[in-house]
Amino acid sequence: MSDWNFDEEINRRNTASLKWDFADERFGGSELLPMWVADTDFASPQEITDALVKRAQHPVYGYTGATKEVYDSVIHWLKDVYGWNVSKQAISFSPGVVSGFTMSILALSEPGDKILIHTPVYTPFFDTVKNNNRELVTSPLTYTNGKLKINFEDLEAKLKDGVKILLLCSPHNPGGIVWSASDLQQIGELCVKYDVIILSDEIHADLCLPGAKHYPIASLGKEIAKRTVTFMAPSKTFNVAGIQASIIICENEELLAAIDATQHRLAFHGLNLFAFEVIKAAYTSGKPWLDALVVYLQQHAETVQAFFAEKMPDIKVLAPQASYLVWIDCRALGLSDEELQTRLIKKGKIAVSPGKSYGPGGEGFIRLNIGCTTKTLNDGLQRIYAALKAD
Repeated sequence: MSDWNFDEEINRRNTASLKWDFADERFGGSELLPMWVADTDFASPQEITDALVKRAQHPVYGYTGATKEVYDSVIHWLKDVYGWNVSKQAISFSPGVVSGFTMSILALSEPGDKILIHTPVYTPFFDTVKNNNRELVTSPLTYTNGKLKINFEDLEAKLKDGVKILLLCSPHNPGGIVWSASDLQQIGELCVKYDVIILSDEIHADLCLPGAKHYPIASLGKEIAKRTVTFMAPSKTFNVAGIQASIIICENEELLAAIDATQHRLAFHGLNLFAFEVIKAAYTSGKPWLDALVVYLQQHAETVQAFFAEKMPDIKVLAPQASYLVWIDCRALGLSDEELQTRLIKKGKIAVSPGKSYGPGGEGFIRLNIGCTTKTLNDGLQRIYAALKAD
């Protein structure tokens, strides 16, 4: 039996929670059950709370920096979890993964440069490219037999046509895919061949479900590592997104120096003092809690698959390999994206992320956040059923 009660009902309303307090405003409904934005409803590990309380009890909150203990916690986590040996000199920090890869785009490319993304994909990938005057190049993932796969023929054709940066989502959001070592190796070798920099968003890496294994793409060879910048964070893993702490890892000193210089030019000079406490506590003491969490999430993923297989077999669920986000194919219902959302919001009283927002290939899908209690999950599934069942 787990030492942690992930079924504990914690009231998050009136805490300025984006997920709970802003769902009605964001979706244009009322009294919606929020199963959208990517944070969970679980209490963070007690060790993190204890570290924050202890630091808060010191009455001076002046400027701080990353101590040896902070660096060591990251280094040991990467070694123990991924078998990846990283030096202190290869580590930097950013307030968030999106902030990190955005500043990396500014540092490592020029306006008009081509940046490639796979679609569908996490919405900020589109925004960060377009908002910084880079040219967006898309390589659609193929969807066959309930699985998303990389179209390597299309990828190579586009990489060799002057792409400067590949912005990779690994594990993939919203698809929940953990890319295989062979897939990542092939991506890396193509980027070496065509002199493309890899910016790898690996924020969901720690949340691999039982049976899946994440490989940091930079760990797959020296030549790949030379052109890769990896972004990780404890935020999704330990439900501490509001603390705003993430890690940049790059074994190419020149690339990392350029990124750090850009961060300083934009007046970012380091994380807040609570962020460093969270990183240290999470990576030093959080593994037992995480091991129990992924088992719980796997049970939820199986519940979702079984529910739709029984109640609405026309709706297909992509079995997630990582994280608490489930990609659901509703195209067989014959509803437009607008009709799908209207029925979910108005009839089902539930807020889920519309697939269309993840770009080409997301039409007719929804992304469901199952990082909640079993009670909330079952409530959400019934609401979806009420909204989408045949009249």
